[in-house]
Amino acid sequence: MSLSDPLGDMLTRIRNAYGRKKNSVSTPASRLRARVLDVLKAEGYIRDYSQTDFGNGKSELEIELKYFDGSPVVREISRVSKPGRRVYVSAKSIPQVANGLGIAILSTPKGVMADHEAREQNVGGEVLCQVF
Repeated sequence: MSLSDPLGDMLTRIRNAYGRKKNSVSTPASRLRARVLDVLKAEGYIRDYSQTDFGNGKSELEIELKYFDGSPVVREISRVSKPGRRVYVSAKSIPQVANGLGIAILSTPKGVMADHEAREQNVGGEVLCQVF
């Protein structure tokens, strides 16, 4: 199946799994998806993820979702830069999500990172998604 927005597909799978109170969700693997999951794990929004290789070039990411007192840790996860409209920001204009309570995930020349890390390194880039 060909997807025009693989990252948006992963975010939708996560959102739907939280809505159904699932413990884990799987998605096809890619390097970009894995880097975004690294940021989500480092920021405490997911428990962990693992990659399973099926051979013949196919692999899958299994994402363990995180709950606190029975409610999802992620209240909202949304795609900002879409295939039809890319959103780029400079280091000085990186958006703050929910007054600093959430994060924006950026793809920068130094890799995929959270907004506060991009401000520290003084780099801008493409705003992939927002989480809070």
